[in-house]
Amino acid sequence: MTFRGWRFLFVLLVLVTTVGCGENPRTVESLSPSAKIETVQMLLEDLEAPRHSADGGGRAWLNPVPESVGAGGRDQFSICYEAGPEGIAEGGALYFMPSPFWGWSPPQTHNPDGPGFCRFSTESEGVELVPHDVPGQMVIASVAGRALEPGERLLIEYGSGPAGAAVDRFAEHEERLWVSVDGDGDGVRKVLIDSPGVDIVAGPPARLHLALPGVVRPGEIVGLTIAVLDALGNAGPSFEGEVLLESDVVLAGLPSSVSLSLGDRGRTRIEFTAPEAGVVRIRARVGEAMSAESNPMRVAADGPRVFWADLHGHSGLSDGTGTPEDYFSYARDVAGLDIAALTDHDHWGVDFLDASPTMWAAIGEQVKAFHEPGRFVTLLGYEWTSWLHGHRHVLYFDDEGEVLSSIDPRYDTPPELWQALRGQKALTIAHHTAGGPIATNWDYQPDSVLEPVTEVASVHGSSEAEDSPHVIYSPVRGNFARDALGRGYRLGFVGSGDSHDGHPGLAHFASGTGGLAGIMAEDLTRESILKAIRMRRVFATNGPRILVRMAVEGQPMGSTVELDFDGATVFIGVSGTGPIERVDLVRGGSVVASFPGQGETELQLTLHLDDLTQGDFVYARVIQADGGAAWTSPVFFEKSVQGE
Repeated sequence: MTFRGWRFLFVLLVLVTTVGCGENPRTVESLSPSAKIETVQMLLEDLEAPRHSADGGGRAWLNPVPESVGAGGRDQFSICYEAGPEGIAEGGALYFMPSPFWGWSPPQTHNPDGPGFCRFSTESEGVELVPHDVPGQMVIASVAGRALEPGERLLIEYGSGPAGAAVDRFAEHEERLWVSVDGDGDGVRKVLIDSPGVDIVAGPPARLHLALPGVVRPGEIVGLTIAVLDALGNAGPSFEGEVLLESDVVLAGLPSSVSLSLGDRGRTRIEFTAPEAGVVRIRARVGEAMSAESNPMRVAADGPRVFWADLHGHSGLSDGTGTPEDYFSYARDVAGLDIAALTDHDHWGVDFLDASPTMWAAIGEQVKAFHEPGRFVTLLGYEWTSWLHGHRHVLYFDDEGEVLSSIDPRYDTPPELWQALRGQKALTIAHHTAGGPIATNWDYQPDSVLEPVTEVASVHGSSEAEDSPHVIYSPVRGNFARDALGRGYRLGFVGSGDSHDGHPGLAHFASGTGGLAGIMAEDLTRESILKAIRMRRVFATNGPRILVRMAVEGQPMGSTVELDFDGATVFIGVSGTGPIERVDLVRGGSVVASFPGQGETELQLTLHLDDLTQGDFVYARVIQADGGAAWTSPVFFEKSVQGE
């Protein structure tokens, strides 16, 4: 075992044993309560396994290349492989694996009539291909009889039986059909980085999406994003037709209809002038087949604007869908977001970001290409995928940044990560903190500058509290965000999709729950967004763009307020995307009051809190009848406030 592997085992031993010092021994609680130790060992062993020069050799391509592959459909694929300069030794093997995520039929060689059946063949005389299945994952063709010589070919037919192969349910470009080669027969393989890819197209038009900004100024020119999608939220279905528009208030410049041609790919953006005040919602209809209502947009002459952000999602570069260009295009032109970050895993998937400067550069290139302050802000980022301490996404508010890998001994604990980021325009955000796939190790207090907020809602569910709607799967009692606040940690709340379907901003369409962040900032720039997040001027939703406001003694959410013997006055305002079921007021560790929404979409409350104590915190939780939810960031109480 190499130094890195031995260091991991030594550190792990130290972390889970009792540390003695004098008369006061203490137990170091320094792993996530759901740490995946075996996963880390597996990753390290793979990283350290010696690769022969023949491993990963050769090339592969589709023949024929499918003209059109429909999302969620069935198809057949023929992949030609040509051995590289060193061939494949007798006892070596070729591995085939479609994406293990999002609906592909697992390949298999034992049932010719079943889905995903694979057939291996070669015209090379004397070469025998012996098939093996790794159930649910991949198929292997071992080379027997003699070596496969350089330039010799074999054929993989995936979905060759009558059932074909089920295709990824999400539309995307360059979805890889992965081929790997063990060239010398030692059982260690290497992936062909240029494994063939297919483009998958959306299904038929099925739903309409309208997006407006959050809070704008009177008389401002604002944009309405209109997108026609398939049933799972895939963009680009074949559509041409007229979209009818209406609003309850007069909006200068808003047409009564807009026509889309096939070349528009089901999306457009139109501009109009904001009215003098109030809340705007726009409705749209396409015949009798599709209709939708936009999110609420509040028009206010003063106060912070609200920008909608999805700060967490994945592309096909790790375990997600599509290309970085597809990701940012969807965020801006389909979901109508103001801010987006692509956060592919550092060391998870088929190819690894921490070992590929080319992939990191490709992400950075698209971050720069799409960044347009005042219109659309992009952030460079990645996911620090620690299976020992929990997952965090790292966001850079500059064009440059580094992948500080969770399996690198220099950065494999949260304090080491924060130390490496110290002084940079960067943030870390812990996510799915209370449960699956791994809970956060809250024994490390979040850095007040680098980690001022936590993600409480995503496709995995809610990590706010045990009593929250759509609670996260595999929940760990005592590990929710509310529990972290109870430890004295001062954290704001954001939501983000953690989308793997290529749908930033709309992850909840396919999964039923998602996440978004409302960011209360002065303007749409990286500097202003970073400042707002560090001040905890943020709120979270589980996907719908519910507008929430909260002030305590006139101070906005995220503030620290000085204790007063007379208590504190709390204001809460909600503009929902559907009928409001109730608004909960959370104080300390529990809900202390609930206010019915009476089925309205607008609600304002003013109430008084008494008997406040040092360390108290308060926040609002909004629950709609349709399952939509939103959370304000907490306000914290202190005996004396010196400024933050």
